[in-house]
Amino acid sequence: MAKDPVCGMFVEEKPDALRCTVDRKQYFFCAKSCLDEFTAPERELKKLKRKVAISIMLTIPLTILTYVIIFPKEINNYILLGLATPIQFWIGWRFYIGLRDSIKAKASNMDALIAIGTSAAYFYSAILTMIPGSFPFEGVYFETAAIIITLILLGRLLEARTKEKASQAVRKLLDLQPRLARVIREVGGTEERKQEEEVEVPIEEVQEGELLIIRPGERVPTDGKVIEGFSSIDESAITGESIPVDKAVGQEVIGATINKSGLLKVKATKVGKDTVLSQIITLVEEARTGKAPMQKIADQVAKYFVPSIIIIALAAGLGWYFLGGIGLTFSILAFVSVMIIACPCALGIATPAALMMGASKGAENGILFKGGEYLEIARKINTVVFDKTGTLTKGKPEVTDIIAISNTIGGQELLRLSALAESGSEHPLGQAVVRKAQEEGMIVRNPDSFEAISGQGLRARYGDHSILIGNRKLMEENNIQIVEAVDSKLKKLEIEGKTATLVSIDNSLSGIIAIADTIKESAKDTIDSLKSMGIEVVMLTGDNERTASAIASKLGGIDRVIAEVLPQEKEDVISKLKSQMFEREKGKNEKVVVAMVGDGINDAPALATADLGIAIGSGTDVAKKTGGIILIKDDLRDIVVALAIGKKTVSKIRQNLFWAFAYNTGLIPIAAGALVPFFGAGVYAWLPFLAAGAMAMSSVTVVGNSLLLGRYKPKFAVKKTTGQSKGYSNKDFKESYSPTTTTKRAASPAKQ
Repeated sequence: MAKDPVCGMFVEEKPDALRCTVDRKQYFFCAKSCLDEFTAPERELKKLKRKVAISIMLTIPLTILTYVIIFPKEINNYILLGLATPIQFWIGWRFYIGLRDSIKAKASNMDALIAIGTSAAYFYSAILTMIPGSFPFEGVYFETAAIIITLILLGRLLEARTKEKASQAVRKLLDLQPRLARVIREVGGTEERKQEEEVEVPIEEVQEGELLIIRPGERVPTDGKVIEGFSSIDESAITGESIPVDKAVGQEVIGATINKSGLLKVKATKVGKDTVLSQIITLVEEARTGKAPMQKIADQVAKYFVPSIIIIALAAGLGWYFLGGIGLTFSILAFVSVMIIACPCALGIATPAALMMGASKGAENGILFKGGEYLEIARKINTVVFDKTGTLTKGKPEVTDIIAISNTIGGQELLRLSALAESGSEHPLGQAVVRKAQEEGMIVRNPDSFEAISGQGLRARYGDHSILIGNRKLMEENNIQIVEAVDSKLKKLEIEGKTATLVSIDNSLSGIIAIADTIKESAKDTIDSLKSMGIEVVMLTGDNERTASAIASKLGGIDRVIAEVLPQEKEDVISKLKSQMFEREKGKNEKVVVAMVGDGINDAPALATADLGIAIGSGTDVAKKTGGIILIKDDLRDIVVALAIGKKTVSKIRQNLFWAFAYNTGLIPIAAGALVPFFGAGVYAWLPFLAAGAMAMSSVTVVGNSLLLGRYKPKFAVKKTTGQSKGYSNKDFKESYSPTTTTKRAASPAKQ
């Protein structure tokens, strides 16, 4: 059995089954509408927009003519029939497909309820129009069926727009890969002496084993191994490594990373679907299509509601015919009346109305919710996993320490001369030194001479000063002694996860400049708040373990650090976390529900795999398209607010669904004939008005209840004006979360 990637239904892999192949992978579909939405989402969205617009244009005059009689009743009913028929069978055809699918799956859904209810209203009205007198009453229900279909489709349109935006994530990933590559190929010459030339070819034509030329500033075309040259490579988008990595002969480079400084000659080792970027794309696709879609709350209700209504309608019709003796016509009318009155039109706006207000409230607080399922999951989160680079940290190297060693050169002069030397370097660490000097108000001029020393550092000359900046090896080769006290300082800085460089001026060791990725101001407040809610906090990063542990110790409150994890491994870690049980102190176990917070391309598979992906607003487009919640203002403290808003919005949705069903359900006994023994069968003459009243009241109640959400102020919002957390306690969160204390695990997953 295969799973439909659009609706999540299981499909038998028969020879005649609907299918398509994308990037050598085969997908099966339950219906042509799902196939069309998968293969051409933009076209399907455009088609849905057109149908909703036409449905509204037909429903408005249909409703007016129902209650404002302009033409004789016989003519008026035929006009209503003409307006209602395209709505029922063209615009509403998708509900019949859904009914068929629910019968196949032996599980009722909202499509089944809508199809049965609107069909009962339409066919009863059509028979009454074409065969006057076939029923004892003249009231028709064309507008009821039309309004239900229009409102439901309006809700589907809002959902489809969100899906269309999400489908762009994979395309953004593909855009990272260069379209062309410079390859060294044989272009002629004799058998004994072949001539080689650098040629530009489409990336698809690059073969494994070919030699590539990568200049400074260019993206690496495909995965490979350096065979000539030295450079620093920015791998942050793929691996999460915050500091560019130096690459020398024999080391591997990853496709789509950025060559920052030197010229490289690389041998292609992986091409096409085997590259790391292609694996990330595959993981994002599989996580989105393979993750079982959460059933809508309405579908959960419909699962039991639809069979119950059909049983009640059949019982009413058969009961009045065999036991009540009111005749076949009235018995059929009892059956049809129950089916019509039970279909709640407010259902179409119950969820969209609350989502609109919830989204508005989120936007006020710098939070974008991309769908109802994310709001539902937000209130259940008990584990939050943070990426490090660009999420908990700023993602850009900064000078953290300036340590003067020489008595003749102070810290400011050390920084000034180091910046002058580094101004000739393209290395990101050197640029961090230059930025620091400029922030201090120093004028940074170019050195008189500059020489980059591969794998060691640089040599520069400015005026009378000879400057060396680099690692231990550079100092040793230039006979500059590193005393034990300096070495211990270097080791201390390295343990703290910083990149420490030695500075020698005029052949004398003058100081140390340490550079690191610094922590965001809001990170510690956020972690403290999450911990006070009883939520476990995990750091998951591709950076080295030393740096990750140093960041975690500064933040405090992080329960676990999982470092040196590649993007494809991040997805595995999230999957393992989701398979575990979350233990609370009182012994109540619950399933781990994971929120992943990230900002980079390397986080996309984990964001898609997690129960809830939270993307940083300043992050990559891929992360934002993959995540279910986006923090627009790049403030991590908004995660706490998002959980509170999510809980409140879901509460409103549930209230709306209750009222959407309540008015109509309350009239079911009347539709079934509860008042017939007291007032006779003539009570059915009032049913059209009762149905209209229930429709109006349920809609007004749902809209009014949703508007109240606009007045909601999250109790647990962080005091951002002071930049401090409120110091939340479990008591503060008892309305949103079960009271908890410190969390613990029965067992921890193995380090990835």
